[in-house]
Amino acid sequence: MKLAISGKGGVGKTTFAALLIKTLSEKGKRVLAIDADPDANLAAALGIPNPESIVPISDMKDLIQERTGAKVGSVGAFFRLNPKVDDLPEKCSVEVDHIKFMRLGGVKKGGGGCICPQSSLLKALVAHILLARDEVVVMDMEAGIEHLGRGTASAMDKLIVVVEPGRRSVETAHNIKRLATEIGLNRIFLVGNKIRGEADKEFLEKYVTGFNWLGFLPYDEEIIEADLTGQCPYDRDTQAKEVVREMVHSFITGTSA
Repeated sequence: MKLAISGKGGVGKTTFAALLIKTLSEKGKRVLAIDADPDANLAAALGIPNPESIVPISDMKDLIQERTGAKVGSVGAFFRLNPKVDDLPEKCSVEVDHIKFMRLGGVKKGGGGCICPQSSLLKALVAHILLARDEVVVMDMEAGIEHLGRGTASAMDKLIVVVEPGRRSVETAHNIKRLATEIGLNRIFLVGNKIRGEADKEFLEKYVTGFNWLGFLPYDEEIIEADLTGQCPYDRDTQAKEVVREMVHSFITGTSA
């Protein structure tokens, strides 16, 4: 099972990803959790000790040079487009409660994108993780699909877009869908978050069309308190956790589309 989580910043995407990862692990699944958002917060949301000490792979200059044959920041250099990456999920991950965690980091790029040693290594690594490994993979992504391509989109079981009641969140969801469709990723699902009542749910169902809904997570002060205190949201007794458990049950039993 390969799942990617995306959405506008601030909608609760990482909180949802952490709840999903913890629930899958609770169900006995071996989970590889990937933080592919440059604004990395997934390690903290999972309750991993000292998350700030985890170095993003994009910042491992010696490793990038070793695997691609080019120095980071070199201009006009030749480098390997298919570097060796099969050992990196073990070499560059930390493990907590049977969950492997990796932080990819980001690549600074201009308007035309980036073809550089860092992006070459990261894309090769993502392709290996999605195409060649058999554990459950959950990727927490930025508001886009930078690390995915046509060759890896076919391996993604679900792209889950987290939305909150608001026009900008709705617009971001449609932009993500457009980008995903361009690379052939059509298994796109929505999760509504921070739902205060029926009016919020009706707003999202009216304005976010053309998606399949997985469910709605209520606005919850316990989730906010967990974030403020640096606590894993899964460690709180919340209704959101129960909703995510129902989603995971549908994933495992095959009752979701």
